[in-house]
Amino acid sequence: MFVRIGITCYPSHGGSGVVATELGKLLAERGHDIHFITYDMPFRLGSFHQNIRYHGVEANRYAVFKYPPYDLALASRMAQVAKTYDLDLLHVHYAVPHAIAAVLAKQMVGDDLKVVTTLHGTDITVLGEDSSLKDVICFGITHSDAVTAVSNSLVNKTHQLFCADTFIDRIYNFVDTRIYYPRDVTFLREKYIYPNEKLLLHISNFRSVKRPMDVIETFNRVQKHVSSRLLLVGEGPELPRVMERVEELGLQSRVICLGKQDEVSQLVSLADLLLLPSEKESFGLVALEAMACGVPTVGSNADGLPEVVIHGETGFLASVGDVDEMARWAVQLLKNDDLHHQFSQAGLKRVKNEFCGNKIAEQYEAVYQRVLAGEF
Repeated sequence: MFVRIGITCYPSHGGSGVVATELGKLLAERGHDIHFITYDMPFRLGSFHQNIRYHGVEANRYAVFKYPPYDLALASRMAQVAKTYDLDLLHVHYAVPHAIAAVLAKQMVGDDLKVVTTLHGTDITVLGEDSSLKDVICFGITHSDAVTAVSNSLVNKTHQLFCADTFIDRIYNFVDTRIYYPRDVTFLREKYIYPNEKLLLHISNFRSVKRPMDVIETFNRVQKHVSSRLLLVGEGPELPRVMERVEELGLQSRVICLGKQDEVSQLVSLADLLLLPSEKESFGLVALEAMACGVPTVGSNADGLPEVVIHGETGFLASVGDVDEMARWAVQLLKNDDLHHQFSQAGLKRVKNEFCGNKIAEQYEAVYQRVLAGEF
């Protein structure tokens, strides 16, 4: 079934934007007509793709507006693109402002235009804690023609906080195994570590919810038992504090900070282990990307992460903040090559069986067909 789809997401490095962009590319490969509608070119979109168009959104900066009304500009642009290209549906990622703008665009265009909203996490778990946004988030959810969420944990959280009676499809995130796969990067590892050392990795936006200080505390314990180094990828408000703690512990020579990187697939393959001690993690896309590269994860059992990382099979999980336990698990994996290989292979198998792109695309296509057929 051929579908003309408008996709709106945050085009930056966040997980929701990555998933939305990769989904759009995959749907285009499957023959659908894809239109990205957002304020900037999604960073993962890259070069020309057949069946994909990009439509920019520019907020009006009229003098009486204290803040440019991006949500209204977005809704207007959505309606304009929907009319011009005869879109069948808008698939928006994030409840606010994207679902709200899509619902408004539908009212401008007509009921034949359908709205599918995908919830990714912080639009529920963080913004949902703001009482001033609860009603508008619930409005966007209940007025969508279909709602999906990226984990069972997020489905349950959404029902608890907002709309208990709204049906939500759980559709996991996916990884493109043409990009994320075990690579032979021996030559690159040599730039960061000696042959007898292990390399641990942390990738995040370095916000407090990711608990990056726990990464340093965990690594500090690990490096006392295993000759190792830590690679930090990303930027964010907690990074200066993190680097201060690195200096306090005298770990400057063992911690390598690469900042924000657009393409991390090779960097992931460098690692022996991913550290992900997040306080909240509705899915854990970076853990999935690591798994696809044959890299086990040691992290927290927060929210949806146990749906990705199977404790004792593809990684180890501990209670949030328990850096001693995370360090013990990490040392166990890094010291036991056979166990590490077993976890690596189990992770690769799990990616193939549960998180492959075509399987996830088929699930979204089933949602599209349902709403276009008027089956809610």
